[in-house]
Amino acid sequence: MVRVDLARWGQTVDDLRAASLAAPHRRTRERFVALWLIASGQFNATTCAAHVGRSDETVLAWVHLYNAKGPDALTYRKTGGSAPLLPTSKPNGSSRSSKPASRSSTACPATSGPSRSSAPT
Repeated sequence: MVRVDLARWGQTVDDLRAASLAAPHRRTRERFVALWLIASGQFNATTCAAHVGRSDETVLAWVHLYNAKGPDALTYRKTGGSAPLLPTSKPNGSSRSSKPASRSSTACPATSGPSRSSAPT
C-alpha cells in the first residue's frame, strides 16, 4: 500500500487540505486534494483515482512525486506545446471581432444591392 510521507516534509493532513484550497491552478488543487484524501484515510490510491477521475497510474505518480521531491513538485507548470495559431487578443477570449462588418465604400453597387440613401421613396 502506498502512503503519503507527510513526516518527511514536515506536513500534516491539514497542510495538504490548506494547499488544495490555496493553490492558484486547478491542476495543482486536484493533486493536493488527491493526496489529502489518501493521507486522511478516506481513500486508497486506486479508489481515489476513480473518485477524482484520473487513472491509477497518475495518482500513484503524484504520491511518488510528493514522497520523493516534496510539495513543490506537485505545482502545475506548463510544459510547452504549440503556440496558438491565432492569439486571443480580445477581452472575451475570442479572436473574432464582436462588431458586425460594415459595408465597404468600395463595394460594387451592381452586386451589393441598393444602398440606403438611394432607396426609392
